[in-house]
Amino acid sequence: MPLGGTELALDRQRIVAEAVALLDAEGLDGVTTRKLAARLGVQSPTLYWHLPNKAALVTAIADAILDQEFGHLSPPEPDQHWQDWLSGLAQRLRRALLAHPDGARVISASQLSRTMAAISELAMSTLVARGIPLRQARVIVLTVERFTVGHVLEEQAPRPDAEALKNFDMATFAEQHPTAVAAISEYFEPGRTVDDLFRDCLEVVIAGAAVTAGATS
Repeated sequence: MPLGGTELALDRQRIVAEAVALLDAEGLDGVTTRKLAARLGVQSPTLYWHLPNKAALVTAIADAILDQEFGHLSPPEPDQHWQDWLSGLAQRLRRALLAHPDGARVISASQLSRTMAAISELAMSTLVARGIPLRQARVIVLTVERFTVGHVLEEQAPRPDAEALKNFDMATFAEQHPTAVAAISEYFEPGRTVDDLFRDCLEVVIAGAAVTAGATS
């Protein structure tokens, strides 16, 4: 007998929660319908009543990840610069992605995420309300979102293993790329972290967007 609406919603919620737990345990590559069904104690076809394919599952996981950070969305205060507000939004997005292994990969692979759409809608409408033309507002928001996701993709990428590091000639690399090596050393020498790097890069992105939009508030 088909499940009722309430049972269906509860069952889907349980499936997605278990899928997020599987993501945390094994990363995105470990999230398969077979493994998920085994964790739930059901057969794989049972999942298709609620999530018809892997793409739908990944999108549901993306929404669950984002909902943990973006349970509440609100526009900036009247006296708050949109640049500061948008920066805060991007930092929340990064925090949401970093909270789970492969969080950025999940968001990148998701299709029609309702929560990501809500974030974009609020951000674009906020900029339009501040006098930025719609086309520019869209480009600014997409640039900030894609920079954030791309930054986290790099942060969450696998690090070189011990064997690769052992065979890496750092002295030769530094000789061939002296400016790049000096810049990295200089930036992180005072104790800065990748969090500072993200904020500094984000500031450049948003400042450039503001200039392009001809907006200062």
